[in-house]
Amino acid sequence: MIYPVTVYGDALLRKKAQPVEKDYEGLGDIIENMWETMYSSDGVGLAAPQVGLSLRIFTVDATSGADEEPELKDFKKVFINPQIIELSGDEWIMNEGCLSLPEIREDVSRPDVVRIKYFDENFVEHDETFHGYAGRIIQHEYDHLEGVLFIDHLSSLRKRLLRSRLNNIAHGKVQPRYKIKVPVK
Repeated sequence: MIYPVTVYGDALLRKKAQPVEKDYEGLGDIIENMWETMYSSDGVGLAAPQVGLSLRIFTVDATSGADEEPELKDFKKVFINPQIIELSGDEWIMNEGCLSLPEIREDVSRPDVVRIKYFDENFVEHDETFHGYAGRIIQHEYDHLEGVLFIDHLSSLRKRLLRSRLNNIAHGKVQPRYKIKVPVK
């Protein structure tokens, strides 16, 4: 099932998501629906709050970056109850977009390396370090679980310049090629 994507202006995107228990009912279906939603929206990552669920889950498929970083050839992972342990490395700027902020792309500076503990879809615990494109996606999706959007990493001037476009998103005055859920006012 393809979920509608929750967009800017919905309070859920600003809340810290709740931990997921191993026996959470319907977890497998939620994860499968998140993959389906992410792919149908041409995303490379998707966090549960982006589909209206306050759960600490996100999916990442970084295989599209394999041309630049060959180690991403089979990079497809589910992160449940992730916890960033350390951010390190040089800051680097990359143009980011977000399914919850359709039609907005901005340059965002993030550290190159992220060490993260998480459970996979089988509730096997991992402690791994990622860098480059995969590390960037992971940091972006992790932010969603903390109630942070990529625009929060921009200067106050840049955010002011985006205000009317953000208001358009919050009022449903955008038409991405995927289904969205406009905030109820």
